[in-house]
Amino acid sequence: MDSGVVASSKGRILIVDDEPELGRSWGRHLTAAGFSVDVVFDGLEAQAFLADNQVDAIVSDIAMPGLDGISLLNHIREHDLSVPVVLVTGTPSIETAARAVELGAARYLFKPVDPVELLKNVAAAVRLRQLGMLKQEALRLLAAGGQGIGELAALMSAFDRALGSLWMAFQPIVSCRGRTVYAYEALVRTKEPSLPHPGALFDAAERLGRVPELGIIIREAAAEAFASAPDDIKLFVNLHMLDLNELNLYLPTSALARIGRRVVLEITERSSVDEVKNLRARATALRSLGFRLAIDDLGAGYAGLTSFALLEPEVVKLDMSLVRDIHREPVKQRIVRSMISLCAESGILVIAEGIETREERDELLRLGCEYMQGYLFARPALPFPEVAWD
Repeated sequence: MDSGVVASSKGRILIVDDEPELGRSWGRHLTAAGFSVDVVFDGLEAQAFLADNQVDAIVSDIAMPGLDGISLLNHIREHDLSVPVVLVTGTPSIETAARAVELGAARYLFKPVDPVELLKNVAAAVRLRQLGMLKQEALRLLAAGGQGIGELAALMSAFDRALGSLWMAFQPIVSCRGRTVYAYEALVRTKEPSLPHPGALFDAAERLGRVPELGIIIREAAAEAFASAPDDIKLFVNLHMLDLNELNLYLPTSALARIGRRVVLEITERSSVDEVKNLRARATALRSLGFRLAIDDLGAGYAGLTSFALLEPEVVKLDMSLVRDIHREPVKQRIVRSMISLCAESGILVIAEGIETREERDELLRLGCEYMQGYLFARPALPFPEVAWD
């Protein structure tokens, strides 16, 4: 094993290559650039080194005797999900590239590697590692309202229990004029008492960085529970804005995509649209799978009408704050009437949610809103609650 002689604030790098001269050459270039470098000559030696040392990035050859670079990466990911690994190969293949991506390789380079290119990729990998460590530190400080590591561990345990007891309730969306059920909205529920409502569950997911995991579980559970619904009924499924970044959502083989033409994806603006890249293109991709898009809580969202303009939804849901006591408040009536009119001109279906009284229902009908959802008709329940029409 060779060790770098200069400790550096730029970061510590482990090089793994069964060609000693090449490994030492890379080490010299990185040391000259200010990194602290250790060089080992096979995957097993790298395993032993990593058992006793922490590094900021790893540069590893793929083709090595004993334990190759892909196997080493797999071993690393079993113990450390965040350390960046730059894989280098002289014989690139689709299979190894795909496996490298699956295991989270930071970069995939081809021999011979230009020293400038190597330095650029290692520097980027170290920055990624440092950013990840800062985010983890911030999470520890801010989790559970700024409480400590013990509280974070408790939150993680509670969240895991919540996932284990998660189930889907359904609430009907009705056509009041036709007195028919138009759709059911799938609403997540859990038996975990410390996360007693969906808001608490999503807050925990955000603090723990587990929004994608929660989204996948909810979508699969919703699709499974909806299997017994009549063929002419639609399914509304809520998406966190960050779900739009997840590859799983766009897979045609996913449980929800298989019934995509019956599904309306309801975008909840819990976070800024700025956190989603290429939002318009993502909306197009979802529509290609048969999904329609809805904006939830129109009039009360995080980003106002920004997501409305980018997503061009087929459906909007009026926030219940506009609906509550609308029969008594002329200003709300004017706003809602105008929203309904503008949406109708654009071919957008309007649904009013949170209807609790006959007076609210009747006033909305008078204003031109036919589709409604709320406790007046049915509370969320196991598939599928009966509708009360009077």
